[in-house]
Amino acid sequence: MPSFKIDLSTAVVFVATAPTPKLANVKTGERAMDRETGAPLSTVGLLVSDEGEGSLYQVTIPETGYQEGLAPGIPVKVTGLKARDWENEFNGQKRHGISFRAIAITAGV
Repeated sequence: MPSFKIDLSTAVVFVATAPTPKLANVKTGERAMDRETGAPLSTVGLLVSDEGEGSLYQVTIPETGYQEGLAPGIPVKVTGLKARDWENEFNGQKRHGISFRAIAITAGV
């Protein structure tokens, strides 16, 4: 599926929730890995404020794309944010949504 770049050039972005390991299998605790680089993946909550509106996004990022100490309230710069729609079927139920992925998140504006 194609992905779409998100322009944050006029936005203010803050950490909403600190990075946590992304799991490929919740039952076994198996960690999700980047298919291209093999790096472990994490999920971070970001609050994006632009043009008077604020939105909360759960963004997947490789562990190599952020430094320790990202905590709620810290302003950040996001590099390479993309959105991608997804759809799957599990136990006869169709689900769909949008996932977000970034290359790097850097503290400070």
